[in-house]
Amino acid sequence: MADPLDLTHLRTLVAIADTGGFRRAADALHVSQPTISQHIRLLERRLKLPLVEKDGRSSRFTADGERLVVEARKLLAAHDEMLARFAPSGPRRITVGSTEHAADGLLPELLGVLRAAYPDAYLHFRIDRSTTLSEAVGKGALDLAVVLGGNGDPTGAEVGELDLRWVAGPGWHLPLVPGPISLVAFEEPCGLRRRAVHRLTDLGYEVAVTAESGNLDGVLAAAKAGLGIALLPFHTDIPTGITEVRPLPTMGAIDVRLIARRGLTPAIESTAVTTITAYYRTVTGRRLRGVA
Repeated sequence: MADPLDLTHLRTLVAIADTGGFRRAADALHVSQPTISQHIRLLERRLKLPLVEKDGRSSRFTADGERLVVEARKLLAAHDEMLARFAPSGPRRITVGSTEHAADGLLPELLGVLRAAYPDAYLHFRIDRSTTLSEAVGKGALDLAVVLGGNGDPTGAEVGELDLRWVAGPGWHLPLVPGPISLVAFEEPCGLRRRAVHRLTDLGYEVAVTAESGNLDGVLAAAKAGLGIALLPFHTDIPTGITEVRPLPTMGAIDVRLIARRGLTPAIESTAVTTITAYYRTVTGRRLRGVA
């Protein structure tokens, strides 16, 4: 009989597919990136097949790697379903994702409510971008995610909204007449970035993205350094080191939404919706459109 495959190694393989890379998989699984690489090497050695290959500065799955991801999902799903049938009733683990914009202040509130409602559950939180979190919920890797809306096909429940503001470093000045303008933004794909570019273009500016980052701290640091203007959502005061650029037209607000994976216990989703909605109502003093 052939030696069995290691389920931990297969989970690593699926995590790479779900998160889009070795580093993100390491963050999601709370292990080091060398550990992720070692798991893949051990799988390749066991199967005597290359599963990942270099693609410029990044990596991608080989055809055999793609096939193994599909089979690994089936095996892990069957394994987890079997364990669930023998597990005690009630939630054992609740995984919640949130964007950086929404996490400040919200997660401690949600954590307290979920702990009180499900004292025996293990709570796991993940901070990431809206697109990544939405994909993770769709694949079942997250139970719940608080994401930014603002797109033409909203999903989940609207639970709040954040004001959009133009901000820049204290030494940055808006050109007196429309012309070249520097923009600091998140890496693509990013709805806020596209929204900022379209609005500035409509105003007659020639937009150049002079700095970009995959996280909020990076965008704020670039704005503080005077590298350009940024369009960002806020529900509290603007951080020190940057100021609001008021001569530009206001951009309104962006909706915050809660999405839940298919099959999640309705009570958990309802608890989260109620908690988050109440939090944003307290912070902003606004009620959601259409909500009494």
